[in-house]
Amino acid sequence: MKKQWWKEKVVYQIYPKSFKDSNGDGIGDLKGILEKLPYLKNLGIDMVWLSPVYQSPFIDQGYDISDYYKISEVFGTMEDFDTLLAEAKKLGIGIVMDLVINHCSSEHEWFQKALKDPYGEYAGYFYFEKGKDGNPPSNYRSYFGGSAWEKVPGTDLYYLHMFAKEQPDLNWENPKVKKELFDMINWWLDKGIAGFRIDAIINIKKDVNFPSYEPDGPDGMCACTAMVERVDGIGELLGELKRETFAKRDTFTVGEVFNLKEGALEEFVGENGYFSSMFDFAPHMLTEGQNGWYDTREVTFLEWKKTIIQSQMECQGKAFLSNIIENHDEPRGASRYLPEYAQNPDGIKMLGCVSVLLRGIPFIYQGQEIGMTNCRMDSIEDYDDIDTYHQYREAREAGLSDKEALEACYRFSRDNARTPMQWDAGENAGFTKGMPWLRVNENYRMVNVADQEKDPGSVLHFYRKLIALRKSEEWKNVFVYGEFLPLFEEDESLFAYARTDGEKKAVILANFGKEEMTVKFSENLGKVLLANMYRPQQINAREVVLEPCEVLVCQVCE
Repeated sequence: MKKQWWKEKVVYQIYPKSFKDSNGDGIGDLKGILEKLPYLKNLGIDMVWLSPVYQSPFIDQGYDISDYYKISEVFGTMEDFDTLLAEAKKLGIGIVMDLVINHCSSEHEWFQKALKDPYGEYAGYFYFEKGKDGNPPSNYRSYFGGSAWEKVPGTDLYYLHMFAKEQPDLNWENPKVKKELFDMINWWLDKGIAGFRIDAIINIKKDVNFPSYEPDGPDGMCACTAMVERVDGIGELLGELKRETFAKRDTFTVGEVFNLKEGALEEFVGENGYFSSMFDFAPHMLTEGQNGWYDTREVTFLEWKKTIIQSQMECQGKAFLSNIIENHDEPRGASRYLPEYAQNPDGIKMLGCVSVLLRGIPFIYQGQEIGMTNCRMDSIEDYDDIDTYHQYREAREAGLSDKEALEACYRFSRDNARTPMQWDAGENAGFTKGMPWLRVNENYRMVNVADQEKDPGSVLHFYRKLIALRKSEEWKNVFVYGEFLPLFEEDESLFAYARTDGEKKAVILANFGKEEMTVKFSENLGKVLLANMYRPQQINAREVVLEPCEVLVCQVCE
């Protein structure tokens, strides 16, 4: 694979609202992030992806942007952003912005002008379509439930919103819309940001005939993705986006891409793909239920392992994916991917090690590096997330009790990842001196940065060693550019793989089982590069005994 600067980086995602509050209003802000830059540098972070900090009414936590050129006052000012950008650069940290261009907020100037003149120029910035026989133009269900069409007041028109009704979809068939968006992207790049994480980008291509499809639920509707999966032409739009913006600079881009058509991987993220990388959501997709969170099935360790291996093998020599355990849209990995007996510091270290040393770019979500977990809420009112309300309602309508519906939310709510960052064991976990916008997880007294800083055996210290190993001069070529070789693929408790650049080879062994196990090799295991339990510095043997929740990274000798 071609060597590129961004392939060697480790990225940290910040959810600004929940990271660090500097002014006591209960909401995280840019000055709070600025305060914690040394912490991120010490962790080994090279780039920071900020979830949206633009002006927004926050119907969907900032993913509904009302002005792409302004910073929301809850986070600070553009001057605060410029200071953050400059200080991060001094520490060698690049800022990656969230790019939300499938839709904007219904409070955006463009949409407000469209509502005032539903047949005028700005209506063409969106999809204003006539209804059929008093019904919406088609039977699409939005991602958050209910029709993806909303009536334009005083007309027989409807506008399309694949997400909330306050998030109208932008019309990418309109050259004026594209120019507005390209100009905005270049404006941010001119500021000196490192790149973009690109939200829901696969949705920008629509079948403008908006045909209805076979219903997939009792509501008579079908998921809006039915249209996305069938329509052709996304490549033309993404190619133009790249040419007019990213390709003019050495910009890092990572796409949030679902519903990718078979055989399209290299087109999206190959050597000359539309994006530098895209997230590997294959493990996440395993846990999706047919009707929502309430009917998800338990995923076995072997299924999860094989899914990751399959992704790694499909991309080898073709593309460079971005690997995640969790993000702002998913529950905490420590609660999701570890069996109950492994939900402890050793298990959390093991999970992190297996993920960070995979082939691809490691993305670490705030709090992951200390082992933050899902947060149990007492009632649906304790949640803030629009999708959680939708999923709770779906569960209740399906006949589940309040307790059962809340249990589904505890397992899968996006708010699990959005509870405030746990900095110390003091009031509100050191996140704010005010009333936090979202409940702090009650385990903050046991799981927090300050305590783990003092403990050399903590999850935090392990993550620092793990990141340092991937970036070390001695092993960088192996762990960044090296080949991925799966081992013991059928073992129901062991996750094992090797990384090699042809000259050096390392093996990663992780015991996800309840029992001690002996692992035998045809090659000698030599120097121990990293371990989450005590190990001598050399193994010098062809077999090794692993305790439950033990992970071992070891050099392989001939």
